[in-house]
Amino acid sequence: MTSVGFTLRDLETLPFGVALPIRDAIYHCREQPASDWPEAVCLLIGRQDLSKQACEGNLPRGKSVLSSDVPSGTEAEEEDDGMNDMNHEVMSLIWSEDLRVQDVRRLLQSAHPVRVNVVQYPELSDHEFIEEKENRLLQLCQRTMALPVGRGMFTLFSYHPVPTEPLPIPKLNLTGRAPPRNTTVDLNSGNIDVPPNMTSWASFHNGVAAGLKIAPASQIDSAWIVYNKPKHAELANEYAGFLMALGLNGHLTKLATLNIHDYLTKGHEMTSIGLLLGVSAAKLGTMDMSITRLLSIHIPALLPPTSTELDVPHNVQVAAVVGIGLVYQGTAHRHTAEVLLAEIGRPPGPEMEYCTDRESYSLAAGLALGMVCLGHGSNLIGMSDLNVPEQLYQYMVGGHRRFQAGMHREKHKSPSYQIKEGDTINVDVTCPGATLALAMIYLKTNNRSIADWLRAPDTMYLLDFVKPEFLLLRTLARCLILWDDILPNSKWVDSNVPQIIRENSISLSEIELPCSEDLNLETLSQAHVYIIAGACLSLGFRFAGSENLSAFNCLHKFAKDFMTYLSAPNASVTGPYNLETCLSVVLLSLAMVMAGSGNLKVLQLCRFLHMKTGGEMNYGFHLAHHMALGLLFLGGGRYSLSTSNSSIAALLCALYPHFPAHSTDNRYHLQALRHLYVLAAEPRLLVPVDVDTNTPCYALLEVTYKGTQWYEQTKEELMAPTLLPELHLLKQIKVKGPRYWELLIDLSKGTQHLKSILSKDGVLYVKLRAGQLSYKEDPMGWQSLLAQTVANRNSEARAFKPETISAFTSDPALLSFAEYFCKPTVNMGQKQEILDLFSSVLYECVTQETPEMLPAYIAMDQAIRRLGKREMSETSELWQIKLVLEFFSSRSHQERVQNHPKRGLFMNSEFLPVVKCTIDNTLDQWLRAGGGMCVRAYLSGQPVEESQLTMLACFLAYHSVPAPRHLPPMGLEGSTSFAELLFRFKQLKMPVRALLRLAPLLLGNPQPMVM
Repeated sequence: MTSVGFTLRDLETLPFGVALPIRDAIYHCREQPASDWPEAVCLLIGRQDLSKQACEGNLPRGKSVLSSDVPSGTEAEEEDDGMNDMNHEVMSLIWSEDLRVQDVRRLLQSAHPVRVNVVQYPELSDHEFIEEKENRLLQLCQRTMALPVGRGMFTLFSYHPVPTEPLPIPKLNLTGRAPPRNTTVDLNSGNIDVPPNMTSWASFHNGVAAGLKIAPASQIDSAWIVYNKPKHAELANEYAGFLMALGLNGHLTKLATLNIHDYLTKGHEMTSIGLLLGVSAAKLGTMDMSITRLLSIHIPALLPPTSTELDVPHNVQVAAVVGIGLVYQGTAHRHTAEVLLAEIGRPPGPEMEYCTDRESYSLAAGLALGMVCLGHGSNLIGMSDLNVPEQLYQYMVGGHRRFQAGMHREKHKSPSYQIKEGDTINVDVTCPGATLALAMIYLKTNNRSIADWLRAPDTMYLLDFVKPEFLLLRTLARCLILWDDILPNSKWVDSNVPQIIRENSISLSEIELPCSEDLNLETLSQAHVYIIAGACLSLGFRFAGSENLSAFNCLHKFAKDFMTYLSAPNASVTGPYNLETCLSVVLLSLAMVMAGSGNLKVLQLCRFLHMKTGGEMNYGFHLAHHMALGLLFLGGGRYSLSTSNSSIAALLCALYPHFPAHSTDNRYHLQALRHLYVLAAEPRLLVPVDVDTNTPCYALLEVTYKGTQWYEQTKEELMAPTLLPELHLLKQIKVKGPRYWELLIDLSKGTQHLKSILSKDGVLYVKLRAGQLSYKEDPMGWQSLLAQTVANRNSEARAFKPETISAFTSDPALLSFAEYFCKPTVNMGQKQEILDLFSSVLYECVTQETPEMLPAYIAMDQAIRRLGKREMSETSELWQIKLVLEFFSSRSHQERVQNHPKRGLFMNSEFLPVVKCTIDNTLDQWLRAGGGMCVRAYLSGQPVEESQLTMLACFLAYHSVPAPRHLPPMGLEGSTSFAELLFRFKQLKMPVRALLRLAPLLLGNPQPMVM
């Protein structure tokens, strides 16, 4: 119908009998439509929710329905903590029973001074007391500086900036207030030594957090990016972070090449790091040549050997190497892989070059190599001569350094004058990068031979050769390769621990230590906790964003265990630092599994660890704990983590399990890489929005999972707004009744439609059925008008009060009809009957949600009344009624009613028999009152009185009596029995009902044979 341009307006012009079958078809289409029908079809079937969804789907991604407009006045009144632009309406639906969101805001804000609580003992002089307070503030500042990374996660993609205003970046406040007088405590007083450049990386993270608030759909151009550049040099680090964030959310591609060149020539280290990582993330996996050139300038190994040596800062080189990995992700590009493989083992140079922070460079090269060959396993085409896995294995376990091949062999001929490594590989430098490179190349391949290389040593002798920290990485790498073997239970986690460690590991709660000459208990206990942490981290990757209950319970148990170990008497054997590292790793794993869910138990753990300051709690641990908190509320509950290969690579960079010791520490891992989690985040929150009120609401969803090797096809009911599982696991999603119109999203045809809904803030329009209240107003469903009517089974149930109609429908035409035609007045008299009829018809139309049938009901009623008064001037209305009756008595309609009894009949089943009976009675009365003579005259071809013509026409039309010329040639006389008459009229297909009316006239019988 839509293909020929047929609209509802055209339908209204048709006579009601002709329109009825079309309306019936539309009614049944309305019940279970496809979610991807075009807008015109949705309008025709009266599903405004679907037509609005289709209309929004055709619009470019812009500001969403759910974007909260915070009036600018409120921001001026309270200091901006960077979290004012969150969508509180949706968050209050997701977490409606408590104040966890306010709690998270309180924990992640860094704009207000911290409370410095120090008691002044009598022996402390005033000067010592001030020093004590400042030392305490320095401890608290370690935590404050770690907050922005977590805040960036919490506010991810939640803001659409105004192009005429700069982006508000919240202050990083490193001052304190000391009770009881609330005096200000400052670190700049000179009383204590403060590390130089302490805040540089914290400012960078603060800039990234502010930049990540910008939604990918925002309208931003190059001029706005440059417009945000600060005037003061001390804010340059924040701007560097802001540039990196713009790359991560895809906006940096709009920055003009000239501006990029301008920023890089300034030589500001942070800006270069942010810009290089940003443009690489924006061009993920594209092999873009212009970006490759840009990055190559900063990597000596990618430049020709004769080129001028550029003095590139070490951290910028690290960022550029990871950038190469991002741009070439998954491409298995031979030259890039060859260079990166050599760079993992880059020896220190003679003139002090490449001598400091070598670990982070080697790790970056390993991560980049892993990204380039991501998931290719043994299918690395054209690289067999490089022996990539064997070379990585050598980097991991040590051995003689191979002769440096390639263009740069001249450079590495003379050894370093500072570092004496000889001919052997320094495993402490190369092992982490090589281990993770193996993990990423063989990711999910279930390759057992490579996995066996990564198994933890099972003798004391071999254990002494491996740093316990590296056992964490090996266990993680092994489990990521054997992806399908990961099981969410503590038995599987323990199965990763070698027998020698299991048998000899000490219980940390014991008071006395067992003595042994052969076994080093310290090594064993450290190896034990790191292997457990590695297995837990792999569990986090395997079930990232799934909210898997078994995985959650298992990881929560280990997190509790590590917290118990920390306060155990034997904690010093394992070392508090090692236990804190393992606890942080397990907490991050927990947050990965429950990403975006805001789980209360994980929040309690994060809140407890937030309060721990001092002791072993350094900047890195705070960073890990607040990253876990950020992951838990990722994007304000709108985002979750993906388990695609690309996402796992990004998460390995972001959650690398060695945390910085202080805020300027980049020795083992570049801090900027912590933000790459953005590449693993995907929008998965589905928010039902009531199409009539345009507000978010609750709706019941039925999610059908595809069958897998672990479980059969299964269905689960969820109350939206809710985070959906990963889309590739799902078969279909259905909005269930009875309160809302049903809606089916079939994912077997492809996930593109649902992805476009989720990318636009997950807005799914739903339409409330008539007489139903939303789940928020009526959680149990006891207040809906239909429920009240069913409860009162009395004679007045149908004649409901017209005032209550507004709860059923917002259609102005129906409200006016109720107002003018259904309200009783004084001295009704005969009008009472019409009023009752109109009320019951209106009730029928609004409860069955068929308001378009109201005119048909009234037209039929009016036609019957005219027929009764013998005022009908033409037969067209009777023809329409006849079509209606025929349609509802047709076999196909009857079968449909039997198959779907719950789908309300389109026209009241009590109304139709009354109509039929009334017409029959009227015509029979006319027949008895002299109409019979007219019919006889008509059939025998004689003239008929003019006054009787109209009723005769009605009789003939209603009973399908043929014209005289079509009658049998022998005439009608001479039939002696009804059977003979029936035989004669058989060819004319005349209904038996009509013959029974005619038989008395044709057979000479004085009484009509009425059925």
